[in-house]
Amino acid sequence: MTMVETLVYITLFTLVMLTVTASVQFFYKSNTYTVQQATAVTSAERGIEKMTRIIREVAYASSGAYPIVSFGANDFVFYADVDGDPFAEKVHYYISGNLLYQGVVDPSGDPPVYTGTEALSTVSEYVRNMTEGLSLFTYYDRDGAQITDYARVAEVRFVTVSVVVDVDTGTTPPAVTLRSSAALRNLK
Repeated sequence: MTMVETLVYITLFTLVMLTVTASVQFFYKSNTYTVQQATAVTSAERGIEKMTRIIREVAYASSGAYPIVSFGANDFVFYADVDGDPFAEKVHYYISGNLLYQGVVDPSGDPPVYTGTEALSTVSEYVRNMTEGLSLFTYYDRDGAQITDYARVAEVRFVTVSVVVDVDTGTTPPAVTLRSSAALRNLK
């Protein structure tokens, strides 16, 4: 191979690599929103799946308290075993700003009490329920009638979860709404 052939190969290789690199950069610049939205939706799907699994396992507290502490349109507090130990933890799901949180309080003492601070984790980001006017939770009784009086704690038997996800509200396409539901298995 001569020096001229070597220079031609190096030049061609460099041009091909520059073209490929420019194409990838163009793709990411022009599809940044789409990639971010897809990532946010996938993350929210996983979070909601885990959340509904935990809601299905609502159980009496280790202290003997009723399984549901309180509930509201965007707030749900109940007892369930989230970590596989012999004790039920106090679980709290709520929206703050554009984040959906899970708070967990482990019982302590004998008899068990739930007085510690919540260990917080983020279930989903870019949650737009508040701006869209959609409730995070909807509750139903054993007959399938929707419960709107949040004082009727003992009647809740079924919960639906709706999460609106949108990375950038000023960009189309519109927000994605994810829905799931859970029958509270341990309530009779």
